[in-house]
Amino acid sequence: MALWIVAGVALLLALAAFGASRRASRKLDALSQSYWELRYDYTRLRSQVARLDPEQAGAEPPEPPPPPSVSFVPLSKIRKKEP
Repeated sequence: MALWIVAGVALLLALAAFGASRRASRKLDALSQSYWELRYDYTRLRSQVARLDPEQAGAEPPEPPPPPSVSFVPLSKIRKKEP
C-alpha cells in the first residue's frame, strides 16, 4: 500500500513540475517576443531620427573595441628554469 502512495505522490510532483516548466516556457517566449519587438522599434525610431537630423546622427564616431586583456604567449617562448 505504501508503494502506491509513493507512486501517487511522485506522479503528482511530476505533473506539478511539468506545469511549472510549461509556464516558464510560455513566459520565456513572451519575453523573447517583447525583446525583439523592442529592438525593431528602437531601430525604426533611430532611423527616423537620423532622417530628421542627419548631422546629429553622424556626429558620434563609433567607439573602438577595448584592447584584449590577455595576450597570446606561445609555449616555445616559455623556458624552464635550470636548477
